[in-house]
This record gives sequence, structure tokens and C-alpha cells, in this order.
Amino acid sequence: MRLSRYFLPVLKETPAEAQIVSHRLMLRAGMIKQASAGIYSWLPLGYKVLKNIETIVHEEQVRAGHIPMLMPTLQSADLWRESGRYDAYGPEMLRITDRHERDMLYGPTNEEMITDIFRSHVSSYKDLPLTLYHIQWKFRDERRPRFGVMRGREFLMKDGYNFDLTKDDALHAYNRHLVSYLRTYERMGLQAIPMRADSGPIGGDDTHEFLVLAETGESEVFYDSEITDLKFGDRQIDYDDVAQCQSVLEEFTSRYARTDETHDAALFDAIPEDRRRSARGIEVGQIFYFGTKYSDAMGAKVVDHDGNRVPVHMGSHGIGVSRLVGAIIEASHDDKGIIWPEGVTPFHAGIVNLKQGDADADAACQALYDSLMTLGLEPLYDDRDERAGAKFATMDLIGLPWRITVGPRGLKNGVVELTSRRTGESEEMPPEQAVTRLAQIYGRAM
Repeated sequence: MRLSRYFLPVLKETPAEAQIVSHRLMLRAGMIKQASAGIYSWLPLGYKVLKNIETIVHEEQVRAGHIPMLMPTLQSADLWRESGRYDAYGPEMLRITDRHERDMLYGPTNEEMITDIFRSHVSSYKDLPLTLYHIQWKFRDERRPRFGVMRGREFLMKDGYNFDLTKDDALHAYNRHLVSYLRTYERMGLQAIPMRADSGPIGGDDTHEFLVLAETGESEVFYDSEITDLKFGDRQIDYDDVAQCQSVLEEFTSRYARTDETHDAALFDAIPEDRRRSARGIEVGQIFYFGTKYSDAMGAKVVDHDGNRVPVHMGSHGIGVSRLVGAIIEASHDDKGIIWPEGVTPFHAGIVNLKQGDADADAACQALYDSLMTLGLEPLYDDRDERAGAKFATMDLIGLPWRITVGPRGLKNGVVELTSRRTGESEEMPPEQAVTRLAQIYGRAM
């Protein structure tokens, strides 16, 4: 993509309504535009990051054996009356009446709808275990939407639902989701700590939230500092191995880590004082086991090994896909702008032409662009007739991890400059070597 042809409405000034870093930088970098309170249009740069995050979520869910589908945004109120949640959910639910006077709602979550799908098509234990998920827009009518995509009313969420014959099977599904979430967040350059949490309107006794530590987090959290040393890394997991998944759960949840709703001062004080930490955290996902709460209420039963009809054990598991865009920025920025991790960056590298119109510089930039595209990498080529300082400022603001700077002086010596956005370090090298370096960074074969 050439920047002269791209829609990137960057702002020099910070809009007055932006209160936190991610909101300010998403507006300034031309990623979003507010449509109404808590509702945003995703402009091209923001949409690319959103889709990259969505792709990682899909890949890790499928790796864990979960099956993608898509449910509608609008749901019948009758399903929610069956479960008993229609009146209990509160004013956050947007209730709608269609032209035939039927009560509808804009889904804040999908437990009822997925249970109805399950009970319509599954009747035997032989079809279990089963986990279905989708990535879909949700709506919750927040009283005070704020902080941009971090606390909006409309948001993109991955929500998955497991159906199992027994509690033990369902707890394995819970563990399987925990493992897949750890992989998911680390691929995005985040450390998301699983913390014992409150189940809220979803219900159930077993639940963990995944929180990214950040000063602007909406939750107060308490944790043992040892947990921040844990990394999942590139270990291989057999998701059907009950013991292996259980050991990962124990590794990442045995140390104290809780949100303020479940904080236990006595347990916390038992931790050595030098390891006690309190901070703010951004919730980016949550997993629940809630047993037969919905299957009992809605008649989702299967025939077991003995011929008895029994309610299935269920859980639900969410990842805030759109919220993650803001969370990553909160965790990865400086005073110049965003610093995207390689896993989610909208473009793999920026190419800056210091002298647009110079035949050699133009040709070198085009050659770099073509070479990167051939490798399956997507560069953003700043071919605008702008001064160098303005081009660098734009690249720093939008946060591409790597920048290749091309100018007549360097080309006379046969080199371009490769710069890391995260460290600010630059290195001169031949153009072909810069391409090779980026191929290695992104794991692309030459």
C-alpha cells in the first residue's frame, strides 16, 4: 500500500474527549471515528489491526479443537425468558420491538441462543464433547461509555460455549480454554494474567478473568509478583491430554492473583511482603464453568451411557477482540505514538522515501516494496511529497515495528537504514539484507 493512496486521517491535536492513551492514539492515528457515544467506525488502519487480532483468536481456537460458527446480533426475548435472564439482566440490555410487536434484543452474550441450537440438534452423549464459538458484535448499553474501545457500547467479542457430559469433562474444557487463551495473548505480545474473578450475570462458581496490567485498567488487582515471571512460550500442548492441560492451569493459577471482587486479604497477607503487588488491570477475556444452569432451564439434555436423559454441563469463554486493540496500545506505546507487536501490526514495515521524485530513491523503494510483497509481507510505502520529519512522525505515531529509510546519500554507499520502533536502534545495510532481516523476523522463507 502506498500512503499517497491510503485513507489515513491522522490528527495533529488530541481530541478533548480522549482521556486515556489508547483512545488518544487511536483517534490521532486515524484508526477509529466516533459515530455516537460508545460506538465507533473502524477506519482502515484500525480495521487491519482488528482483523489481525481476530485471525489469531480463530487460529488458536481451532488449534484447541473448537468449531467456529456465526450467530446473529438480534435475538428473541423468548429464549432469555426461558433462562430467566430477560428481566434479570438489567438496563445494559438493549430491548427492541419489531414491526410485529415481537420482543427482541441486541445480544450482549449468547448462552441462550447456543443452548437452543444445541438442544435442537444434539441428543446423545456420543456427540460430546462439543465446543462451538463465534466472533460477533455485541451491545451493552453502558451508563457511561468512555475510554474509546475500552469501554464502548458496541464491541467485537469471541464467545465460545462447551457442552460436556460430566462436570469433569466440562472442567477439562475450562482448562483447555485457559491454555488456548495463554497462547492467544502471548502471540499478541501481551502478558494476560488469569485471575480468580466474579461471574457476574453469566453465573457459575468457577471463573477466571485474564487481565493486562496497565495504569488505566478499570479493575484493581492483587497478585504475587512471581506470576509475572511465567511465560507459556512455544511449548506444544495436546489439548486432549487432561493431565497436561490441568498442569498448565495449576502452573498459572496456583499463585495468588485476584480482582478486587474476590480479593481475600488473609490469603494475600500470607504471601511474602516483597512479592505482594497491587495494580490496575484491563480485562481482555474471561472463562466460566456454570454447570447445568442453562441446560436445566432450557432442557438441553442428552442420553447418557445408561440410557438416561441428563442435562449437559456447560461453560462460556469470551475474548474482547475490539477491546484488545486498546489494551495492546495501553501496554505498548511511548510519547511518540503506538508500538505494535509484530503479531498484530497493520503493516509489517514502513518504507520512507527521503527524496520522492529522485529516480534512484524511487526505484530502490519500489524494489524493496516488491521484494517484501513477494515474501507475503505487507509494507506501507510513504511516497508522499512531504519533508522527512513529517514522514518519521507519521510512522512513529502509527507504530509499525520496523521502518526502512531510503535516501540518495545512503544509496550512493549501497545502503538503506533499518530502524526498530521499539528500541529506536538503526542499522545501515544493503537493501537485500534489510529484506532478509525482515523475513527472518516474521518467519518467512526466502
